[in-house]
Amino acid sequence: MKIYLIGMPGSGKSTLGKEIAAELLLPFIDLDTEIERKELMSIPEVFREKGEDYFRQTESQVLSEWASAEKSFVMATGGGAPCFYNGIDVINNSGLSVFLDVPVDELLKRVKQDINRPLLNTSDLNERKQRLASLYENRLTIYNLAKIKLSNPTKKSVLEALHLKM
Repeated sequence: MKIYLIGMPGSGKSTLGKEIAAELLLPFIDLDTEIERKELMSIPEVFREKGEDYFRQTESQVLSEWASAEKSFVMATGGGAPCFYNGIDVINNSGLSVFLDVPVDELLKRVKQDINRPLLNTSDLNERKQRLASLYENRLTIYNLAKIKLSNPTKKSVLEALHLKM
């Protein structure tokens, strides 16, 4: 079983993903970490040196490689992974997608000190909130194509939803 956690930056994909993978005795995969391993540089460096288009193409390629693998896993996707190059179709055709829906104000609290998020890289808190809100609006239609949607997700709520679908 392949389980993909999708959602906005700061929605808990990595944090919950590690906990859920441990609970289900599955490996945890962080898509951004896999991209960094392939590119031999950090995500912010890829954005800065090669641009967002290159990053999205690489993200799509790495996602497709994992989707076609024979192994089971829990994956924290990047926030944009489902939204580019038919990522949501790759995800839904190969496994179970879980949209971790978290309000923008909570996302802002979680990412306000994180400077390693290229699309949110601004020191102005109001601008960061506007960027988050805009990203959320632009991505929501795709995120809502997930097989499971959870508002304010917790480890318990994700596990319960997964057990109902498995």
